[in-house]
Amino acid sequence: MTDARPGVTPPVALAFGTIGFFALLIAGFGMLSLLTGAEVVAVPGLGPLPGAFAVAFAVIAFVLATWAVVRRPEPGYGGVVLVVVATFLAYLLGLLVGAMFGGIDLARALAAAGAFATSWFAVVLASTALVAGWTAVALVRTRAGRPRWPWEDRSD
Repeated sequence: MTDARPGVTPPVALAFGTIGFFALLIAGFGMLSLLTGAEVVAVPGLGPLPGAFAVAFAVIAFVLATWAVVRRPEPGYGGVVLVVVATFLAYLLGLLVGAMFGGIDLARALAAAGAFATSWFAVVLASTALVAGWTAVALVRTRAGRPRWPWEDRSD
C-alpha cells in the first residue's frame, strides 16, 4: 500500500501536536509553580474555574490555528507564530470568561489576566505552543516513511 503523500498526514500531526501541547503545558505550569512557589492564576479567591477555562480556550485555539497551518500542501514554519499568538490570546480570553462564569468582578478578572500576561507562566505557555506547533509542522513537512527491516521490499 502506497500513500500519495509520504510522511505524517495533517490530522495525525495535529493530534500529536495537541496532545504534546496539553501535556507540556500542564507539566510546565506545574514545574514552574513548584520551583517558584507561585500560582498560575495569582489573584486570590478566583477558584479553579478561570484556570480551567483558560486552558480549554488555549487548547481549542491551538487546534484551530495549528490546523490552519498544517492543512496546507507545504506548511511553513512561519505559521507557528500564528499558533503562538492565537494560543496566548485565547488563554487570556479564557481567564476572563472563566472569571465571568465564576461570578468574579471585572477588576479582579482583568488583574488575573494582566498578572498572567506579565509572568513567567506566559513564557511557558508561549514556549509550549511554539514547540508543539513547530513539531506538528515538522511532522507534516518530513517526507520520511515508516522504518523498515532490511529484508522488506521498498515497493510494498
